[in-house]
Formats: sequence, C-alpha cells, structure tokens
Amino acid sequence: MVLPGASVSAAGETVDVRLIAFNDLHGNLDPPTGSSGRVTLPDGSTVDAGGAAYLATHVDRLRAEARNSVVLSAGDNIGASPVKSALFHDEPTIGLLNEIGVRASVVGNHEFDEGYAELRRIQSGGCHPADGCQFREPYDGADFPYLGANVTFDDGRPALLPFRLERVGGTPIGIIGVTLEDLPAMVTPEAVEGLEFGDEVEAIDRTADVLDRFGVKAQVVLLHQGDGTEGGGPDDCRVKPGPASEIAAHASPKVDVVFTGHSHQQYNCVVNDPAGNPRTVLQGASFGRLLSVADLTIDRQSRDVVRARTRARNEVVTRDVPPDPDAQRLIDEAAAKAGPIANRPVGTIAADLVRQAAPSGESPLGDVIADAQLEATAAGGAQVAITNPGGIRTDLVHASSPAGEGDGVVTYGEAYAVQPFGNVMQTMTLTGAQLKAVLEQQWQPGATRVLQVSATLRYTYSASAPVGSKVSGITVAGQPVDPNAPYRVAVNNFLAGGGDGFTEFTRGTDITGGPVDLDALIGYLGAHPAVAPPPADRITATP
Repeated sequence: MVLPGASVSAAGETVDVRLIAFNDLHGNLDPPTGSSGRVTLPDGSTVDAGGAAYLATHVDRLRAEARNSVVLSAGDNIGASPVKSALFHDEPTIGLLNEIGVRASVVGNHEFDEGYAELRRIQSGGCHPADGCQFREPYDGADFPYLGANVTFDDGRPALLPFRLERVGGTPIGIIGVTLEDLPAMVTPEAVEGLEFGDEVEAIDRTADVLDRFGVKAQVVLLHQGDGTEGGGPDDCRVKPGPASEIAAHASPKVDVVFTGHSHQQYNCVVNDPAGNPRTVLQGASFGRLLSVADLTIDRQSRDVVRARTRARNEVVTRDVPPDPDAQRLIDEAAAKAGPIANRPVGTIAADLVRQAAPSGESPLGDVIADAQLEATAAGGAQVAITNPGGIRTDLVHASSPAGEGDGVVTYGEAYAVQPFGNVMQTMTLTGAQLKAVLEQQWQPGATRVLQVSATLRYTYSASAPVGSKVSGITVAGQPVDPNAPYRVAVNNFLAGGGDGFTEFTRGTDITGGPVDLDALIGYLGAHPAVAPPPADRITATP
C-alpha cells in the first residue's frame, strides 16, 4: 500500500528505512495449530503460517533486503503461552526476541499476567523468585525496552519508558509505546495494583511533542489496541470502526505510522491524521503468522517521513522456508526441558474440540471447559459454571500427540495451551436477577463477549433487542430462573474480579475457592474418555 498525496524529495536527499513488526506472539514457539495456524488470503483460501523458527527466517530475509531496518513488537509477546514457553515463565520467548533483534516493544495486557514485578524481571533479568532459573541460568532479561507512555504509578510517576530513540542511516526515529487504557479490565486486579493506565491519545500527543522538541520528526507508534474486521486478506482494510482507528484518527499528526495489536486481526489501512494527512495503520494477526512491514523514506534535511513514499504490507510467515537454525536450537532446548511434563497424556477426545463459535456464540470447546469447571466445583455446591471466551486460547485437535500415543490423545502441553492462565475457580452466590444481569453484560460498547456456559444453564437472546434487555428464557437444570432465588455459580478469579467488564460478578456473596482451571480441565478429560463435541443447544440466538 502506497500513501497518496504530498511532494516527494529527491533520492539523494533521503534515507530509506524498513520497519518490521509483529504483534500478539503469545509465546508461540512451535507453529500454531488449527485455525490459529492459518492466514486467510484475499480469495478466501488459507495458508499455514507461523512458527518462531520460520518467523526468524522471514525477519532475516526482510532485513537483508533493506540497508536500514528496525524490528519492533506491538505487545503480548508473552502470556497465554503454550507450555514450552510458559513452563519457564516465557524466558524462551524473550530469548527468541533477543535473537531476532527486536529493538522495542510496547507492553500488552498479557505482559501483566504475573504482575508488574514479574514484568520488571522479564525486562531486567534474574531468576524467578519462586521457581528459580529453570530454563537457562542466568536469565539475562530482554535486550529491548518495554514501552508504556500511558502507564504510571498511582502518584503519577512513569512506570515504564515512554519511547525509544533509534538512529537509522544517520536519522533519528522516535518509537512511542502506548497500551490500551482499559487494560485493568483484562487482568486480575492484583496484577496492576498501584498502576494507572491513561488515555492513549493524550499519551501519544504528549510524547510526540517531547520528541519533536528534541528534533525527532520521524515518529512511530506501537499501539497495543486494535479493531475488528469483516474479513479479507492480510492487506485488506475491512475494519469495523473501533478503538485503534479512533486513536489513529485523533493522535498527533507528528506520528507517521501506527502498528497495532490486541485484536488478533489482519489489516493494512490508511487513516487521515488530525491535519488531514494520510498515515499507515497496520496489524499482523497473531501468533507470529504475519509480519507487518512499513518501508519509509525520510527527508535528511527535515528529518521527517515523506509519507507519499510510504509502502506497507503484511507478509505471511510461510512454512516453506528453512527454519532459522539458531531459533530452532532454542526451541529444541525448550522442548527437551519441557518434554517430560508437556508430553504426559491426560485424556482423550473423539473429535476436534474447537473454540470457534456457532452463530449464537457457543463453542464446542467452551462447552466442555464450562462442564469441566462445573464438575470440579460441584463439591462447593455449584449449579452453573461460566467461563470467559478470551481464556480459551487454542483448539484441542484430534491428531497424533507429540508423545506418539495416537489420534485423540490429549497431552498436558496441549491442555495447557488451551488454559494457560492458571486462574483459580471460585464459587459464589448470585440471585436470579444478578445472573440475568451477568448475561446482559455480554453486550458492551464496542464489544460482544459471549460467555461459555455449562450444560445446566440455558437461555435465549435477541440480537436486535436493546442492550440490557436481550436475554430471556433462562433456566438452571431445566427450571426457570427465579429472580429472587439464590444460585451457586462457578467462575474463574478473573471473572470474579469483574474482568472483561463483567462487573456484576463482583457482587457475588459466600465465595468459596476451588481448583485451578487447568486442573479442572485435566481432571475432566481424565474422567471422561473420548470426549466428544457437545450439541450447541445451550444458547439460542434469535433476530
């Protein structure tokens, strides 16, 4: 994609710079599987993509093609990771990013999964305070800074660096990092205790002005916030109006390119800045399947980007290239050290259990996980279990396992990849009216998040009804819900704390603890051989 308009400087008066970015890697060292490992092309066909060793190969090629290049990340490098990375607190993934030469990353919400102190350790190095150095000793930390211009302590002091300055081809480039303002709703409260997350546009504008005063005119934003799409290929711009587009349209015109993340979508857009000048806005899906490339031309005299000569694309990380040997050695080391745990069989499935939802929002894997959580909390009196779709990270595929036991075997590593957060189950009492209020909160400004529910809960919703009045016909164990009666509802601690905007859960009473969500799933798989996809009959959608 080439930006329109504006005059063009003579070639001898300019320097070309290639920016190479990715987002939402989530510790996917191995090629991701199922729908998470495919990229949709413009004609609707798909191609297998992703895998850290292939990512490294593609990065090396892209850098070799350009005299001046910078590798960047738009956040969520770690957290919600498969077992090869997660067992070692994502230290292998940071090692990979160091190897491919990442120069800066914005913090995503998942960088805070284990709290601010752990983020600082990931940044600076040192052994984990509880588990020590289990991958490599010593752990030296990230070679790149984590940025967050809108992240402060309660007293207003910066909690993270706001920007990084790169000098490329003799020209300075300012890289600003800004994460989503509503990040606290995405993590447990204790993970961000003592921190504040400010308005994204205000933070970009403030930082852009500082850079400008120091003569840094070429500016790039790493924004961990994104839009949804209506489909299309990697370079289509069929975005639904959302927060990333809104921020890109209002942030300082001093910014020349915006790399986005968080929504795991693919798009390549041009959005006019407040001065009416077009600028590139990109996102590269997730799990290392795409690399977002922006080729910039910078005027040596003005030090600013000549936007008319900006060319941008999302490049597929295909698997038809040789894997990078250094990256592969790191992945093999992680596999060898994690293998005794990751390859242990924990159960069997009769067919793929996918997280892709039916039109109602109900998914086969979501059903199974909710049923597992209900069974694991029945001793605490749970009548219903409800889980958040964002906590389900990948499919359970009916295929040969790494341990070679044959089709249908689920290993610990595969189960871990589905439920990697280590959330703790909690059972609370809600009235029938509160339970309805929870279900109504699935429709929020700018987002619809359909909760996954156990087989004991059924309801109908009308897509066209007003927000707050969409849900009807709620039953528990086949009986209509009484608004005044108490019901015992099992959820993970993320939802119990009001995560994803489900604040009604914070009004629950008589809370009792339960197992870790992963243990609930593993226990269920072990107790029920050959688990099959349940019928999608718990949630009924009407016009």
